Amino acid sequence: MINSLSESITLSINLKGNLLSLKTPLVMGILNITNDSFYKKSRFIGNDNIIEVAQQMFDAGATIIDIGAASSRPGAKLIEAEKEIETLLPVLENLVKHFPDAFFSIDTYHSKTAKYAVDAGAAMINDISSGSIDKEMFSVIAALNVPYVMMHMQGIPETMQDAPRYSNVVKETLDYFIEKVSLARQLGIKDVIIDPGFGFGKALNHNYLLLQQLHLFNIFQVPILCGLSRKSFINKIIETNPDSALNGTTVLNTIALLNGANILRVHDVLEAQQAVRLVQYYLTTKGE
Repeated sequence: MINSLSESITLSINLKGNLLSLKTPLVMGILNITNDSFYKKSRFIGNDNIIEVAQQMFDAGATIIDIGAASSRPGAKLIEAEKEIETLLPVLENLVKHFPDAFFSIDTYHSKTAKYAVDAGAAMINDISSGSIDKEMFSVIAALNVPYVMMHMQGIPETMQDAPRYSNVVKETLDYFIEKVSLARQLGIKDVIIDPGFGFGKALNHNYLLLQQLHLFNIFQVPILCGLSRKSFINKIIETNPDSALNGTTVLNTIALLNGANILRVHDVLEAQQAVRLVQYYLTTKGE
């Protein structure tokens, strides 16, 4: 459960000049504009129903919507920045036009895409590689002055699930962030968010060990983002599939919240928001 350190830290992020408190965890909705996402119902191609889908997410309680134009499922190949930008920009521009005060995050490992997206109105960058794929990413993020999600991943999406090995997954992930957070600070990135990378270069037990010891990541005194939604390490335990994994997702989201998660990245915004409300009530209820 949340330890005294996490309770004593007041976390916030600056999104387009708005300082958002994370005293109550936030929900980030997933909007994939690729036909290669592992969860078919999260795929939205083109602009046809993007506005309706985004509206539904905001109405359900999403504070941020994370847009991805490149698949990062296990086995997916990296794509070039130019192709990603070509797919992403028309959708982002349309969303920003319809929701000028909303907050959109861009799921990309390309610094060029990050720059184009922020110039087009994106408020945040979510990088699965923490600058490992594009070495210019950290300096570009520092110049853009936007919040930056750094995720831990062993390898790249195409090969990350080829028998991932750790001597101690929690220690090695902590060591990874010691290096990455320090470098980000040195380069002037103000708002750093860390993501342990559930399902990214992790065997089944690695994911549950990280979730079990998530509170240890409060040592960095930065927000913790968890992306557990409908992933295979849920399905392998309770014999579901991405389409039927909502209940399992809610269980793990609840555990993550109890262990200090500040942002939940999810396909199902309403259910995640309900988990946040229930956990917050549970944690703050006092006797009469």
